[in-house]
Amino acid sequence: MKLRKRERQIELERLLKTNPFMTDEELAEHFTVSVQTIRLDRMECRIPELRKRMEEVATQNFEEEVKSLGTDEVIGDIINIELDKTAISIFDVQEEHVFQRNQIARGHHLFAQANSLAVAVMNDDLALTVKATIHFVQPVTVGDRVIARATVAKEKTELNRTIVDIESAVKQKIVFRGTFEMYRSNDRKGSE
Repeated sequence: MKLRKRERQIELERLLKTNPFMTDEELAEHFTVSVQTIRLDRMECRIPELRKRMEEVATQNFEEEVKSLGTDEVIGDIINIELDKTAISIFDVQEEHVFQRNQIARGHHLFAQANSLAVAVMNDDLALTVKATIHFVQPVTVGDRVIARATVAKEKTELNRTIVDIESAVKQKIVFRGTFEMYRSNDRKGSE
């Protein structure tokens, strides 16, 4: 059953508060209306487009949480972070990130997204990558949205090291996996 315009707009606002990263296409499908209708609803409700919503969330997360990196040092946009636990970032693959011949993303961009997320999730002013074991599972192409998830797996407190696992996916399909051994400057023994 289709909702009336005002009911749809109220539901749209509620939905975007819980998931601000839904695209206009996903919203149109959810409400069984056209993309243009969603855009008009967003404009009337003063809801910014997806890119702007992502920037607002990324800026808020950075200001509140990230200690180990500056805003210009992260590859992708951090959309969720719990220091020393988990973090999520989004990276949109554009023309400048791919090989021109086949439109496949250059691997160093996927690695950079994962590595900067592993550094950002650390609850420390200084966090460095000691070692990384990575696996490119399948190619990523121009236009893909890569969602990387970091999970702090375990700590080796005697060495000031922490293991961070990263999985990156495009449309829920894993495209990259990595295990990062991170050095942290603070000794966690005294803080536990």
